Amino acid sequence: QVQLVESGGRLVQPGGSLRLSCAASGGSLNYTAVGWLRQAPGKERKAVSCIVAGVADTYYADSVKGRFTMSRDNAKNTVYLQMNNLASEDSAVYYCATAGGCLRQGILYETINWGQGTQVTVSS
Repeated sequence: QVQLVESGGRLVQPGGSLRLSCAASGGSLNYTAVGWLRQAPGKERKAVSCIVAGVADTYYADSVKGRFTMSRDNAKNTVYLQMNNLASEDSAVYYCATAGGCLRQGILYETINWGQGTQVTVSS
């Protein structure tokens, strides 16, 4: 059973940047799709980005395209979400998850494992 731990969330000012990390234990992320999702208070959880297993192909929600970049470091068994030009609408708890694959707009296909989430707050 793969365990995922997110980190890097904090309070940041509008226009600022953050890098979130999702570290895995108990299994390798190298051969699985991994995604980031977020959930703001009172709203449903939404896909943010997804990276395909084995290659660097990534998919993003329109709301983050051009601002967020997802990557993986196979040696560290970790995936990252670099978030630039943050806005208040990006405030949410961010979760990473493993999945069977990626669909358009960063949607995960058949999610398998979830992390506990990390809070991102964008506010002046």
